[in-house]
Amino acid sequence: MPLFNTYDIVLAGGGTVACIIAGRLAQADPSLKILIIEAGSHSFNLHHHVQPARYLNSLVRGQAVSHHKSVPSDALGGRSVCVPSGRCVGGGSAVNFMIYNRPPASDYDDWEKLGNTGWGAKSLIPLAKKAESYQIPTNRPAMHGFTGPIKISHGGRHTNIGEEFLETAGQYDKDRKSSTSADTSDFHAVNVYGPWHKYIDSSTGKRSDTAHHFLYSLKNFNVDPNESKHNVHVITDRRVVKVIFENNRAIGVEYVAREDTDKESGSEPQVAYASRLVVLSSGAFGSPAILERSGIGSAQRLADAGIRQFVDLPGVGENYNDHNLCMIPFLAAEDSDCLDDIFSGDEEIIKPHLKEWQEQGSGLLAHNSVDAGIKLRPTPDNIKELGPSFKQTWEDFYAGAPDKPMAAMCVTAGDFSNSAPAGTKTFGIIFYTAYPQAIGSTHIGSATDPWAPLTFEPNFLDNPADLAVLRWCYKHCRELARRMKSFRGEVSAGHPKFSSVSNAKTVPCEGVKHADSPASGPVSIDAPKIVYSEEDDRAIDDYIKATVGTTWHSLGTCAMKPRAAGGVVDPRLNVHGVENLKVADLSIVPLNVAANTNSTALVVGEKAFLLIAEDLGISRNFKNIARTNLNGNRME
Repeated sequence: MPLFNTYDIVLAGGGTVACIIAGRLAQADPSLKILIIEAGSHSFNLHHHVQPARYLNSLVRGQAVSHHKSVPSDALGGRSVCVPSGRCVGGGSAVNFMIYNRPPASDYDDWEKLGNTGWGAKSLIPLAKKAESYQIPTNRPAMHGFTGPIKISHGGRHTNIGEEFLETAGQYDKDRKSSTSADTSDFHAVNVYGPWHKYIDSSTGKRSDTAHHFLYSLKNFNVDPNESKHNVHVITDRRVVKVIFENNRAIGVEYVAREDTDKESGSEPQVAYASRLVVLSSGAFGSPAILERSGIGSAQRLADAGIRQFVDLPGVGENYNDHNLCMIPFLAAEDSDCLDDIFSGDEEIIKPHLKEWQEQGSGLLAHNSVDAGIKLRPTPDNIKELGPSFKQTWEDFYAGAPDKPMAAMCVTAGDFSNSAPAGTKTFGIIFYTAYPQAIGSTHIGSATDPWAPLTFEPNFLDNPADLAVLRWCYKHCRELARRMKSFRGEVSAGHPKFSSVSNAKTVPCEGVKHADSPASGPVSIDAPKIVYSEEDDRAIDDYIKATVGTTWHSLGTCAMKPRAAGGVVDPRLNVHGVENLKVADLSIVPLNVAANTNSTALVVGEKAFLLIAEDLGISRNFKNIARTNLNGNRME
């Protein structure tokens, strides 16, 4: 329960951005009373959060995410997709893959061109640097920060899988560069195979998330609100129903527990008042839902839900963006550095990894399986291969933007598809579309129950150009994989169903030991490419439609755009048409970004803090905070 009747600031959601806002504000003005209402639980020092390689426990098997099931899609053959979103203190930063990469600078500049002054690369790149401590041995590149709370490293071990990927790419893909020392996250790199770093502290081997480095690190903070001596309080397992208004001004929120969480209060609504500001920070699914239950949204959508409209904002819940992802598995050599043991969840098998992590903060438990990757732009020959469905997209979007990739691709030291034979070592290649052309939506399914399923339409593959990109990526990743030294076969269950007489049929490996696999090793670097027939292409398309899923990169549903253009918030994150209400999370992102989205969430959090501090009149303090981290160390 809240410790006060009224707070200065109430944050609806305790995810990545909320932790930054609360932590920075608490340091800037310790007198502020701040309440965070989080739908999930605390993540403080829990092994499945802080031990990096256990992240699949949260994303697939655990209770630290909400699962949003879409309506069936004709473009996916009548299939639904499930998109998880973080549901714990720290949100996505506490459960994600920990992949560190940043978008092209032009992505942020595109936001500013929509009328969002102060949201271009010139303003946001310094905030990206402010948030991080870049722990990669280097000569301190200008695009990185070195004293921020969030640690960036290469994890507890360099895998031979990652090294082989870069070596193979350098020999095979002559159209692109490959370097073990490339900085692929300098806001400009494209068509460069290089190391992909991680949100992992090199000294401890722990995940580096916003909950532990912005919130739990606050002096006198305690996860038990009744024991905490700090003025930032967090109540968990509660979800905000709606915003409470007095005339046109937000003055608080109504929230409820799940019926199975709190036996005493059950689902009886509670109220938390905010004397100075209400901030929605519940993500691309949660924040638009709160607005709609508050009567803010499309007249038709609200009428369908039986809600009286308070503010006409038809953009609420629209503009859903994600990245469309495929994972392709391969059998690996017995001496490969793979995380299959850890991904299995067998604690006896994990014990040796755990011992190294506990004693040295290193090893495969201090890893996420991803050591290397690339952001890909097509060559002229590739554009021809991609076909007519992609041509117009290329001309309209990519041709004039040389830093924008069409896809991202990375190698994984382990298989996520669960299609490999038990007891084998595997590696995989993941690829996703950087700017899917199809845009979706998410809207409430209940006027009063915040735990009710949403009406979610991601529209994956509705545009054939997106399918063309994924088809090309499948072919390209397969050529790279079968040339890697550790390649020992293809896990056929995780590949398209090619005809038995096709030149493209997979090298099988199901149910066989490594030594008996038909593929005793890779093909040569100069081996001919696989030639695919039209029938093969249809098989690839069918496979993609049956397997494509989320990249856990949901954003855009409370877009920062002018109201007349379907926007929901203005450049200061104020919700159009009301007072004292902001949205601060990835839902405000107006256009997609070509990167894993945690880096952008950090930027949004740092920017939101500055805007809120200005509005609260504590600018004299936050100018100092902008140059220090939460431990009080000077920043550059």
